[in-house]
Amino acid sequence: MSTISIIGSGGMATAIAGRIAKAGHTVEVFSRDPAKAQAFADKLASGAITGAYGATPAGEIVILAVPYPSAVAVLADFGKALDGKVIIDITNPVAPDLSGLVTPHGSSGAQEIAKGAPASAHVVKAFNTLFGQVLAKDKRLDAFIAADDAHAKARVSTFLESLGLRPLDVGGLQMAQTLEALGLLMIGLAKNGAGTWDIAMKADIG
Repeated sequence: MSTISIIGSGGMATAIAGRIAKAGHTVEVFSRDPAKAQAFADKLASGAITGAYGATPAGEIVILAVPYPSAVAVLADFGKALDGKVIIDITNPVAPDLSGLVTPHGSSGAQEIAKGAPASAHVVKAFNTLFGQVLAKDKRLDAFIAADDAHAKARVSTFLESLGLRPLDVGGLQMAQTLEALGLLMIGLAKNGAGTWDIAMKADIG
């Protein structure tokens, strides 16, 4: 098993970290607020550790679990500390009124985040179509991923499988635009058609 680093301490970070800890990996938590990071690690128990915000993460995989408006600033705070890391972007860059996505035309949150990451880092889009409420349950779920680097995709796929998820590769990082639109669709479905956040998108592969 390995160390997986998470930047953030919100609901999605909690759900993902719980699954990581259950799989036997060591969770390293980063937060601007050291007390919040420590409380998060203490809640996870099972050997979770904290890292100094902005320092080099111990994990080769770093999960960026902060709201999209904060993501680029967080990357700037870490700077070259993320050299060579595989960065998993879980954000959904949706407008507050859910009227659409807030990314530039022809781009995605993941692509904008990749612009702010070190050149040697590899951004992988994942988890954005999964709600924390569902992730927290012991279910095998489909996890869609998009990235340009084949090695980074393979590493994230192996990691997702270790969490009891089924990784499904949808293509290069430009496909994050489609995954983020799917994330918006899922939020709209939860709020309107389904009436619950306890839903997940599944691919029926014959």
